[in-house]
Amino acid sequence: MAEPQNDSRPVAVIGAGPSGLASLKSLTDLGISCVAYESHSGVGGIWDIGNARSSVYQNTHTITSREVTGYADLPMDRALPAYPRHDQVLGYLRQYAERFDLLKLIRFNSDVTGVERLTDGWRVTTGDGEQHEHSALIIANGHNWHPYLPAFSGKFDGELLHSRDYTNAAALTGKRVLVVGAGNSGCDIAVEAAGVADHVAISMRRGYHFFPKFIFGKPADQVSESSQHLRLPPPVARAVYRTMLKLSIGRPEQFGLPKPDHEPLESPPIVNSLLPYYCAHGRVKVRKAPVRFDGKFVEFSDGTSEEYDTVILATGFRIHIPFVGEEHLDWVKERPDFYLLAFSPRYDDLFIAGMTDGTGGHFPTVELQSRVIAGYLAARRRDPEAARRFDDLKRSRSVDITGGINFLDSRRNLTQFELTTYLRILRDHLAVLGGQDTTYARRPSLLQQAAELLQGGRK
Repeated sequence: MAEPQNDSRPVAVIGAGPSGLASLKSLTDLGISCVAYESHSGVGGIWDIGNARSSVYQNTHTITSREVTGYADLPMDRALPAYPRHDQVLGYLRQYAERFDLLKLIRFNSDVTGVERLTDGWRVTTGDGEQHEHSALIIANGHNWHPYLPAFSGKFDGELLHSRDYTNAAALTGKRVLVVGAGNSGCDIAVEAAGVADHVAISMRRGYHFFPKFIFGKPADQVSESSQHLRLPPPVARAVYRTMLKLSIGRPEQFGLPKPDHEPLESPPIVNSLLPYYCAHGRVKVRKAPVRFDGKFVEFSDGTSEEYDTVILATGFRIHIPFVGEEHLDWVKERPDFYLLAFSPRYDDLFIAGMTDGTGGHFPTVELQSRVIAGYLAARRRDPEAARRFDDLKRSRSVDITGGINFLDSRRNLTQFELTTYLRILRDHLAVLGGQDTTYARRPSLLQQAAELLQGGRK
């Protein structure tokens, strides 16, 4: 890349949820022309329960606290609950879009049906047949909306639905309910069902560690962030987490739950202290993995069977990018194998924003990620040498975003990373591009947070 690249075509951002909004903000901050295509009539992505692709239900709350969830450029209002509800998150995203004048950049009700590779750039086709050319493409359509539906032998004669189609527990009143999957959604739904159903069971393939939402009266993720500032060796950090979980919740086996076969954080944390409570009270029964349906009976891997009226598949979601040909996305193990989960190894004008699942807030993570993407696009146009240095790093693929955590080889870990490690690597790459993470500099440091927590504990 010997000369600066001049291209008047705007960058296309697909999606106006949290990742799309962060991308638009980062691009406009650097004076890069951009436009977003959004299939729905408003911003928010899955956080808008009125969006046909939304996966939230009426009682959905964040599993990260208010301070950790919000963008650094616009902290969440302290008047919000410690763990905001989905409509409050949607209101916040609308506020973000309005504050930074992003709405004018979004083409609503514009479902992208196809993307074609040009000699230089991309052609986007929308559902109404319109076509537009763009200098670069940022995919920000999210990865928690397209249901993963496992195959079972036999046929279930009761009601069978995915967690994305679940709205509230009212329809489960007086029924026998099986929830398949013990992720955060599955545990939440099982707890809700236990309040109204005659019988509730949750199917778990393995044991998991359950994390509380509060420790010492503080949101648990803020305590975790503060402890991570100490940068303890992985074995010591694991011992600290094990001790913390035992003191705050106890061992899962005490409540009739299976013993975890992995260390804390090697699988996405289950932020739910109520499921162990309901299991201990016999309101939720733990079953093995289902293998076969027979009328209204479900047979499990241990050879037992039980009758149910409703089966809810809380089996997660698939990364689904239907508008871009697979040949452009370098799929490996059910996800695009992009550098830093964001940069195409094949093209220097193709990116994914928000294909991330760390232990902290998604919004600030994709905010920093989108800053690096925008910084790279700016460098391609104005600082070819900085872009070349970045390209060398991308080709070497020499970064490790696991932070020494041996993540389980499962679908749930396809987009996992260790948060502090990933953010540090993103900041390092931003520095290579000549940018500074001024947004994050305005956030309280982990040391400051730790001091505040200690001070609060002495009051």
